[in-house]
Amino acid sequence: MLFQSRITRRFLASFLLASLTALTITGLFLLQYFHSYTMQKEQEALVLNAQIIEQTLAAQKQQDSRQFASLLQQLSDNTGLRITILSVDGTVLMDTSEPAAKLDNHFERQEVQQALAHEYGTAVRYSDTLLENRMYVAIPVYEDGKLIRIIRTSNSLAAAEASYQTLEHALITAILLAAAVAFLLAVWLAKRQVTTLERLRADAAIIAHGNYSHRINWRSGDEFDQLIQTINLLTENLSRTLGETKAEAEKLALVLAQMDNAVMLIDSQGRIIETNRQAQELFQLKQQALNRHSIHLLGSAEISEAAQRVSHTQQPETITYQRADKTAAGTSHTFTIFLTPFPNKDAAQILAVFHDISLLQEINERQAEFISNAAHELGTPLTAISGFAETLLDDDFQQPARTHHFAQVIYDQSQRMNHLIQDLLQLARLETLSHNRELALTPVPVLPALRSALSELQPVFHEKQQTVQFPSAEDVTLNDMQIAAVPELFTQIIRNLLENASKYTPAGGTISITLDAEPQSITIRITDNGIGIAPEHLPRIFDRFYRIDKARSRSTGGNGIGLSLVRYLTELFHGSIEVESTLGQGTVFILHFPCLNSKS
Repeated sequence: MLFQSRITRRFLASFLLASLTALTITGLFLLQYFHSYTMQKEQEALVLNAQIIEQTLAAQKQQDSRQFASLLQQLSDNTGLRITILSVDGTVLMDTSEPAAKLDNHFERQEVQQALAHEYGTAVRYSDTLLENRMYVAIPVYEDGKLIRIIRTSNSLAAAEASYQTLEHALITAILLAAAVAFLLAVWLAKRQVTTLERLRADAAIIAHGNYSHRINWRSGDEFDQLIQTINLLTENLSRTLGETKAEAEKLALVLAQMDNAVMLIDSQGRIIETNRQAQELFQLKQQALNRHSIHLLGSAEISEAAQRVSHTQQPETITYQRADKTAAGTSHTFTIFLTPFPNKDAAQILAVFHDISLLQEINERQAEFISNAAHELGTPLTAISGFAETLLDDDFQQPARTHHFAQVIYDQSQRMNHLIQDLLQLARLETLSHNRELALTPVPVLPALRSALSELQPVFHEKQQTVQFPSAEDVTLNDMQIAAVPELFTQIIRNLLENASKYTPAGGTISITLDAEPQSITIRITDNGIGIAPEHLPRIFDRFYRIDKARSRSTGGNGIGLSLVRYLTELFHGSIEVESTLGQGTVFILHFPCLNSKS
């Protein structure tokens, strides 16, 4: 397992190569040094012996040649050297190993030539006579400054070569042993390093798999500690950065999820790759199948073309998109779509933000309609007042009854204008108070407020001989019910609804008020058996200035503001209002309010 690691093999190879190289160089140096040292000592010994022989011969120069030869042989036997005496021309005069007559002229020998040129000469060569490697040293002998002979000594190198081989074998053995030790040391070091690296790799793998809280707590005691500290610091920084990124992503996801705008991310192929909740609900897209949805499924060629343009030009663009379906108010769903290139390192993407302006358009339409209706409602009585006033200006006042009629019409129309203006002012004042949060709500007992409104309209009911059914005062539960409201404004809600019921209920009809108490809410129903309302008018009866039968409304004094004011006040008190009606049978207005307290 250890040698399967590439880094182990590299480490072992490098360590062994360096060790063997160093050992080999050292061994070669030692061998060379030993060889040079041995040869130097051998040479010095031969030179010294030659000089001794020279001095010995100089002392025995009176002896004859026979005695001289005997002396040389004795010196050769004592020193183990081969001694050769040469003439000036290189002729062998005497040799202790071979008869002189058998030996060739030695004048051209290397050691002789060096001796003639220097103080001595030396050479190493194989001796054909003795069949071995020998070292030769020659020295010149002078007498009165004249060369008279050459003395040559030589010695066998067999002993030196044997010592050299012994040393060589010893060094090779030492190198092999050192290599073995180096190998074992390299294996130990490699195992130690690889073990450290494996531990680092295991810890790094844990971090790489997303566990950024993991830290390396062990230490190696060497340079790896710096790497461990660096990895821990890097992990800490990465963990902090990812945490911040995750927090930002969660905030962004929360913002996108809570946005009223639909948001889409589209790739360059037109595939919808990401949406928020609003977009999924608006276009009925499924999160798990997003990549299979195309922008073409939105059913608008204009959106597809705009996305292609943005992808091509890399410039943002805004378009208006209108869907075929309708809002609850009956207006078309209209969006302004902002498309912009979305930076992505892998592929070009487009961000599309759908801003629903349906309500804004509806408000604008309602505002325009309101202004038109207000102008019309104010214009009608003004026209009547102006016409009758002009007639009075031309009248001779000879017919009191006619003059009185004209004055009555002017008065009625001015009252109508006054009521309309007062209603509009009240709406504006309430909207201002609500916007500024200055409207103070207080506990209002429900049943007394109903009685107060009924009491105010009793003459109207009596005049039309209408019967009003009211909850029994004996019901203690109803007496205790309260809501949070403004007393006079809550009474106005009931009064407007009762007045409206009386107007559209024939003489002799019946109007009933019921009150249902629940633990958390109160429900008030005002029912009449009047003319009823056609279904097509029900969605808009709470709109300002909306009247079903304008001629009848004017004759009864209606201006189209009453029900609008009722709904506004009801919602101001955190309630809601519904209407149910059948044409020719009657109408039911249903009020729901949160129950403020109950003693039931």
